[in-house]
Order: sequence, then C-alpha cells, then structure tokens
Amino acid sequence: MPVERIEGFRTDRGDQQTSGQEAEEELERGLLLTTLDKAVSWARKQSMWPVTFGLACCAIELMTTGTSKYDLARWGMELFRASPRQSDLMIVAGRVSQKMAPVLRTIYDQMPEPRWVISMGVCASYGGMFTNYAIVQGVDTIVPVDVYVPGCPPRPEMLMYGILRLHEKVQKEGRFR
Repeated sequence: MPVERIEGFRTDRGDQQTSGQEAEEELERGLLLTTLDKAVSWARKQSMWPVTFGLACCAIELMTTGTSKYDLARWGMELFRASPRQSDLMIVAGRVSQKMAPVLRTIYDQMPEPRWVISMGVCASYGGMFTNYAIVQGVDTIVPVDVYVPGCPPRPEMLMYGILRLHEKVQKEGRFR
C-alpha cells in the first residue's frame, strides 16, 4: 500500500494519489486536536462506574440493564461497583424511605469528585404513588440529581437513554480540576 509523507506525518490512501491540498485536508481530519478539558471529559464519559443503589421495583430493571441483552459495556459501564469509593455515578432506583435518606447521603458523600446521580423511576423522582410521611418525595431533596428517568418502572431502554443524556452533559460540562 503506498504511503504518502507530508511534513513528517503519514497518510495511508490505498492506490489513490492525492494532491498537496487534499493531503493537507486529510491530515487535518486525521489529527486529534483538542483541549485537555475535552479529552478528560471524553474519558470520563466513556468509563463511568455506577454504584449499585437499588431500593425497590426499579432495581430489577436496573439489573436487567446490566445483562448481555442490553450491553452497557458499549458505553464503558460494564461493572457495577459495590463500593462508593470506586464509583462516579449513582443510579437511585426506586422509592427512598426516610430511614434510608441518611444512608443515601452518606454513600453520595463517599463518592469521589466528580460524581453524578440518575434518579430512576417516578418514586425516586418525586415519590410516585407513595405520598406519605415515610417516603422521601424526591431524591433531589437529599442529593443533586443530574438526570431524571421517568417510568414505573422504567424499561432498560429508558435508563440507557438517560445514561446517554448524562454522557452528553458530562461531555459539555468539562469538569477538569
């Protein structure tokens, strides 16, 4: 295969011959030019490690999302961590009781920065059908939520859609410190 050299770089073009202008354009498209902030955001987006925090019915759908049928590994989320110190994403799946609220906050505080939270299901988002004193009416009263996934319980496709929206947010934020 012929290889063309341009100012110290190589461009593999097969059997085609290119002019200097076309080669310059090809070279510019092939180089990765970015800021450190964007590169770090891209790496974080591609390797999020969620902590397991399933509380009710939505936890079944959360576990289903981790199976080979839905394949979260394509987005770098193949391992659900049991330790919050190894995680940067908390997926709160299900209703949060008043007794579980301090535990949720403690686990969130143990996660290293930067950290993100997905509220999965209507019970986690705003209490759902449990409008009583025993259930927290929205997990956002305890921890800051980045993405809300609606449904009762939401299908794995909805959770994956929420994860993709979170990836977009992480890519735009640029939380390099």
